Amino acid sequence: MKILAIDDQQLILMSVKKRLSELGYEVATADSGERGIELFNTFSPNLVLVDINMPGMSGLNVIQHIRQDKGSAIPIIVMSGNTDEKVIVDGFDLGINDYMKKPVSLDEMAARIKRIIGAPETTTASSLSSDTQMLQKHCVGVVIPCYNEEERLSSEDFKKFAHQNLGYHLCFVNDGSTDNTLAVLEQLHKENSSNISVYNCEKNGGKAEAVRQGVLHLAKDEQLDYIGYLDADLSTDFRDFDDLVKTLENSKFKIVSGSRISRMGANITKESARRIISLTINMIIQKILGMPFKDTQCGAKIMDRDIVTNMFNKKFITKWLFDVEIFMRMRKHYGKEEAKRLICEQPLKRWIHADGSKLSMKDSVKIVGQLAQIAYNYR
Repeated sequence: MKILAIDDQQLILMSVKKRLSELGYEVATADSGERGIELFNTFSPNLVLVDINMPGMSGLNVIQHIRQDKGSAIPIIVMSGNTDEKVIVDGFDLGINDYMKKPVSLDEMAARIKRIIGAPETTTASSLSSDTQMLQKHCVGVVIPCYNEEERLSSEDFKKFAHQNLGYHLCFVNDGSTDNTLAVLEQLHKENSSNISVYNCEKNGGKAEAVRQGVLHLAKDEQLDYIGYLDADLSTDFRDFDDLVKTLENSKFKIVSGSRISRMGANITKESARRIISLTINMIIQKILGMPFKDTQCGAKIMDRDIVTNMFNKKFITKWLFDVEIFMRMRKHYGKEEAKRLICEQPLKRWIHADGSKLSMKDSVKIVGQLAQIAYNYR
């Protein structure tokens, strides 16, 4: 049995093809509606799996071509993040057989396909994963800056997340590490080449430049809807980061930033001395920003790709306070009131201070001077 999968995002297509091939289906993929129509004419599939929101020819245009222009009754399933009721109704009016809303698991996708066209005679059962693997609503690129993280990097946690969340692409940036961090990262990539990559900076340029280089690198990948960054020590829980993404998906915000401010029901732990210093620095930052954000320095942020170029095209003037600079650049580009509407500060449910922090107490003292530098340059 043959299945044609049409989606403009390669992260989705690769995962769909892998799972359906393991089940014994013959799968062809197309990354555009136009290419999908070409393959439909030559591949002669038994079922078409199509996304709705694609540049150029949309999924509805593809369905219309198959049903009306070709006069074909072949089963069609839509798998899309578009939850607009009118779009869904239009799909069924055109003659689709099913509509799956992302996020959706590969198991559910396979079950719906089997219900319509049945299961192939052969299945590579031994290669099927026992974990639930989810196709996300949007494709997300995440930069993880790394400097001498050989001992702290939790490779298994990253591998598990990448395996289970198929719309994510993790880009590890090696910031000129002097230990075996690069080798650890290259092994991670080797084991998960479809959605983990490594960007190597030969010289150490600091966290700000590592994140900037990684973000600009990911911005070249047009399939990514959102781009963000996360600390390599996973002090921010993956579940919390995914919550930041969901907030961005369901709002008009351009940036959703994690916040480690303690609140009821949250597991937020910090060293007492660091906590006092952080509160003092945050008060100074709020004064400089002129905006009521309480924790600009949290290392978990997600952004709409539309703002990436404006926020990251120029080098940051500080190595550690680039988060403040991003907020200042938002204010300068959009104006203070609009920037306040476009940035969301979302409290984290979990945050743990990890041992081995690269920021020393001495560095904390230097931060005050760097804040003055930011205030002067972005005045």
